[in-house]
Amino acid sequence: MRDVMVELKALRLHGMAGAWCDLQEQGPASGLDSSRWLVEHLLQAETTDRAMRSVQYQMTSARFPVHRDLAGFDFDASVVDRKLIEQLATLEFTDAAHNAVLVGGPGTGKTHLATALGVSGITRHGKRVRFYSTVDLVNALEQEKAQGKAGRIASALLRMDLVILDELGYLPFSQAGGALLFHLLSKLYATHGGTCRSTH
Repeated sequence: MRDVMVELKALRLHGMAGAWCDLQEQGPASGLDSSRWLVEHLLQAETTDRAMRSVQYQMTSARFPVHRDLAGFDFDASVVDRKLIEQLATLEFTDAAHNAVLVGGPGTGKTHLATALGVSGITRHGKRVRFYSTVDLVNALEQEKAQGKAGRIASALLRMDLVILDELGYLPFSQAGGALLFHLLSKLYATHGGTCRSTH
């Protein structure tokens, strides 16, 4: 039998939890037993709805360029180690503060795989993910510094479980931008790791 009180508190429905406790204290006269199935059904619906809204919010916040998943990747036409990618898709490497670097030429599927890892992290493991084109991130860091707001991007990324940097080393950026990126990556790595980079 489900513990309704625990579920109400987990959903932060404290008023309802208090009312449930009062009804339990009244015993059989409250009619609680006959309506328990309805409360459990409503709790399940609320839990499912919140989980779906959370995933939708995290997917939007991640800012993937397009939606990609592992089911859409053609492993048969690639030299990629499928078993390794499926292991990375658990995102356990982020728990250990490790990084993953995807290396290969243009058109080899690095962006697809990096995105798929992020999508898996959000939809299957409740992770917080942020996707960046490296050039876009460098430009944002330079703009942030020019506006006297340095540190905001770093603070936001430190709250992520996984930061995906796409096209690292593919497009050139300024020396100052490179220094800002290096400083950011050093800060992220020193704190908790968890980056996935696709590079050429």
